[in-house]
Amino acid sequence: MTAPKTKSDTERRALGKCELRMEREGDAGKTTSGYACLFDNVTSIGGYWQERFAKNAFSKSLAERDVVALHSHDDGRPMGRMSRDTLRCSEDDIGLAFENDLPDTQDGRDLATSIERGDIEGMSFRFRARKEEWDETKDPPMRTIIEADLMEITYTAFPAYPDTEVGMRSLEHARAEKRSHNKVGATARIRMKQAQANRKI
Repeated sequence: MTAPKTKSDTERRALGKCELRMEREGDAGKTTSGYACLFDNVTSIGGYWQERFAKNAFSKSLAERDVVALHSHDDGRPMGRMSRDTLRCSEDDIGLAFENDLPDTQDGRDLATSIERGDIEGMSFRFRARKEEWDETKDPPMRTIIEADLMEITYTAFPAYPDTEVGMRSLEHARAEKRSHNKVGATARIRMKQAQANRKI
């Protein structure tokens, strides 16, 4: 039986700047928009490997899961939620796009000010890889995330911080599977040669 996934099994990635735009509907607050992930954008993860997200990597997740927007990965500082339509996430040819109606709270107002000032200019996201491929003919290896569960997007002042622990485990697992496959293939070739030799006797 497979152990249930925990928060420690997820990974965080960050990139790019977010854009703040104003939308007024009565006393409505501010709405942010931008991209939390860019497809086919190659990123170095701490020098251990390169990584890119394939197009539509989040399509299944967006159809099945709720996603929250947080401030600095802090569960106690929610900025929006898809199930409440205060956060809207979608995919296009560029990447994982979002629109977030910021709450009229101290946190929401402070976040809007921080983005306008440029103190917070990056977006991060937390995900769990469901399907991935490793290409070790490249140095460092290239990891392609084909399908991923999206848990959150986050406003962050440190958009370059890579979380490597889970990815390293994934790389070692891929290497172990490759070794096992090669071992099985070698054993099959030995048996075939033995069979051919026996037929000649």
